[in-house]
Parts: sequence; C-alpha cells; structure tokens
Amino acid sequence: MRLSTEAFPIWRERRHGGGVMDKFSKYLLTALIGVVALGQFVQVITRYVLQVPVMGLEETMLYPTLWLYMLGAVNASRENTHIRANVLEIWLTSERQHTILAIVGEVISLIVGLWLLSWAWDFTRYSWRVWKESPTLYIPTFYSDVALVIGLSLMMIYTAWHLWGHVRSLGKETAQ
Repeated sequence: MRLSTEAFPIWRERRHGGGVMDKFSKYLLTALIGVVALGQFVQVITRYVLQVPVMGLEETMLYPTLWLYMLGAVNASRENTHIRANVLEIWLTSERQHTILAIVGEVISLIVGLWLLSWAWDFTRYSWRVWKESPTLYIPTFYSDVALVIGLSLMMIYTAWHLWGHVRSLGKETAQ
C-alpha cells in the first residue's frame, strides 16, 4: 500500500523525478556498497594473491559495513519494502481487512522496535562512556556503535509514519 507524501514534500514519489530522500539514500547506499566491495576486493587480493595482508583492514571495514546494514534497513522502512510473511492475507477478502492487518503488523513492529531501540540507546550510552578503540588502528568504536541507535530511531519514525497512513486510510474507508 502506497502512502501519500503530500504532507512531506521532501519525500515525494518517484513520479516527480525522485525526491531528495530518494536521491540521497541512493547515492549514500551506493557509495557504502562500493566501499565495502572495494575493501573486500583489496583484502582478498592482498591476503590470498600477494600473501601480504593489510593490517587493520578488517577494522576499517566494520564502519561502512555496519552503517550499510543499518541504513539499508532504514531505506527498506522508508520505502515500506521489508520482507513480510503475511500468511493471513491469503484468507482476507476485503481491502478493510488488509488495512487492519497492516495496522496490527505496524503496531507490533513499533512495539518490538521501540523495545530494541531502548536497548540500542543503553548500548550507545555505554559505548560513549567507555569509548572503546579498535585494537590495531585505535579508531573509536563509538562511530560504528551509534549506527544502531540512529538506524533504529529512523526505522521507528518511518514505521510510525506508515502506521499513521494505514490508520488514515482505514478512517477514509470507514467514512465511505
């Protein structure tokens, strides 16, 4: 189910040539995928072909990889394209039933996501307080750890946004 983005012009649909968020996430995720792929390529060539492993490459690859995972999940939440296994949809016949199922799914996602977000927040506070560094290059691990709380926060915002859209569409169906 596609939601109206008229209230959020920055998130306009692709029919308008792609919104700012579409373009930003497309380029950012593409750059992160490129960095991760290049890092893995360098790792394989130097370690297995040249027999000279690059010290600290695994440490540096942690940062773009973790941000790629989290921002990819945020992008799926933004586009509402997460993989779902809605077996109940087989037996549902009306649009209203599908909307109610979507609302129940979004509420469950919001509850679980907020629970995970509280854990991520506790972990981020711990990471800030301890300020661990990577063993070889001494890069603060906080910069990868904070991806969890930022990613989950954005996912919860998009989940709440989609929930609001489903509730509004259910209200419109009921009014008709």
